[in-house]
Amino acid sequence: MSKLYLLTAVLVIGTGMIWYNLDQNLASQSDSTLHPLSEPNPVSNLEEPTAPQDEDKSATEEKKRKPYVPLSDKELKKKLTRLQYDVTQNEATERPWTNKYDKHFKDGIYVCIISGEPLFSSLDKYDSGCGWPAFTKPIDKNEFTTRTDYHLGYARTEVRAKTADSHLGHVFPDGPKDRGGLRFCINSASLRFIPKDKLAEEGYGEYLGLFEKKSDKKDGKEKKPATQSPTEAGKKQASDQG
Repeated sequence: MSKLYLLTAVLVIGTGMIWYNLDQNLASQSDSTLHPLSEPNPVSNLEEPTAPQDEDKSATEEKKRKPYVPLSDKELKKKLTRLQYDVTQNEATERPWTNKYDKHFKDGIYVCIISGEPLFSSLDKYDSGCGWPAFTKPIDKNEFTTRTDYHLGYARTEVRAKTADSHLGHVFPDGPKDRGGLRFCINSASLRFIPKDKLAEEGYGEYLGLFEKKSDKKDGKEKKPATQSPTEAGKKQASDQG
């Protein structure tokens, strides 16, 4: 009888251990869906840090002008109109009164039609009555060269753009006395005008300072471009060219 009790006890204990192990396995399997190790690795799934992108420099920085590269005669003929070529390369003179910039007085600067170098400011332009654009002074005198010519049978001082070595016109000592006394008589065909509001866009932003200093009014009245009498204008046209 004792052996029967002992056998029964062994069977009960063995059965209990089997059920215990089975229960533990089921519990571990059900818990695995919630275990942190079963979740995606939060570090491995982090996006790589993105390097800060540079701002659009074209929107924040002023455009830079390209340096002038001398052109061949063939390239000049392709770039320029026939009149521009004849004026700048052959020292021709355009017609007075009907040229592009004679009566042009908008704010801006005038640059060389070939090199793009700044030559004159609208602040120094005035109506001389001679039929060609007239200026009292250049923006930078170092961009000009002069020489004496006798094309009309008497001495005149020719003005040339230094960088492109192109003919511009002539300078005379009959300008407004209160503005230096000089009159730069220039062919429109040798120039290109850049409006004040386009200076930065075209790479001439440093010249905006010229217009920030401008005073349009004096003693409560708006200043007008200097003009000269018809008699003086007639004398100038007789001795001129641009």
